[in-house]
Amino acid sequence: MTKLIIDTTDNKKTTIKLQLGEESDEITEVALPKSQNALILIDKILRKNKLKPVNIDEIEVNAGPGSFTGTRVGVAIANALGFGLDVKVNGKKSKEVLPKYF
Repeated sequence: MTKLIIDTTDNKKTTIKLQLGEESDEITEVALPKSQNALILIDKILRKNKLKPVNIDEIEVNAGPGSFTGTRVGVAIANALGFGLDVKVNGKKSKEVLPKYF
């Protein structure tokens, strides 16, 4: 099962994680604004693991608390990908997402 985890709630960074069964891979970017780099990071992590978007089975997104704009960006990306790929999207609070994955 391949799970994409999106966290854009932090003001200073964007974190994208790919959970591949027991293994995981993570990319964190500080340079660009969330709206400009989240999709680029998703593409990078998929290419790095030789996967395509259709290989994603589930999407989890940090739904706050955090930056309002960052939260909206992450949730919008997760919902768009979920709709386009027909996969389940889970919005989780920071305390539920962060200890388990980050």
